[in-house]
Amino acid sequence: MNSSDNLNAVKRIGTGLSFILFPLVFVFAFATHPNMFTNPHILSPKELIDRAHGNGMLHFGHALVTLNTALLVVVALHFMKILNNSWVSFIGGILAILGALMLAADKGALCLTMSALDTLTENEFAQMMPGLLAMFSKAGWLVLIWGLLLLPIGFIIQALALLKNNAIPRWQGVLFLVGVLFVGTPDGVEIVNLTAAVLLSIAFVPYGVSLIRYVEPKSADS
Repeated sequence: MNSSDNLNAVKRIGTGLSFILFPLVFVFAFATHPNMFTNPHILSPKELIDRAHGNGMLHFGHALVTLNTALLVVVALHFMKILNNSWVSFIGGILAILGALMLAADKGALCLTMSALDTLTENEFAQMMPGLLAMFSKAGWLVLIWGLLLLPIGFIIQALALLKNNAIPRWQGVLFLVGVLFVGTPDGVEIVNLTAAVLLSIAFVPYGVSLIRYVEPKSADS
């Protein structure tokens, strides 16, 4: 096996691992949210702050999601490749990648900052509340964070293209489409997001395993 073959194998295995890890990270992250089963409802900015304050497990889940955005880029690029870089796959992939970047910005600005503020005393934290409310209300340039909606939109476009072109097994394409339709449900109704993440895991963990186990066919002159 030459260096080119080694590089291709690394790319293939890395892509396969991305398909395995990204939905599982979402499952874990959504499962760490409190009161998911007992009191599901869309949360106000104040409720989001109160839920995150002092919740180390929630911070850990959000940190994983921040890192997970890199895997989403790999997935989008892979689908662009297997769809032969058509205009539809290109547009869907670009939207998904931009949405992934905004998701990283969202978790960095609104979630990881909370772990830093948890190092303050309760009195100091209370004094930060006006600024936190402005942040969680997406005031100022934080309105750009709404761009994370481009992530499911881009993946929906790619899922439809995959189904139309029979580029992946139909059952996986359907689960992909349904999963991305609901994985962006607003904060506070994470039971829906968790269900969507489970559907994505069912679709993509076997897909990732198949990429890792794939053996390149030998050429006739080998």
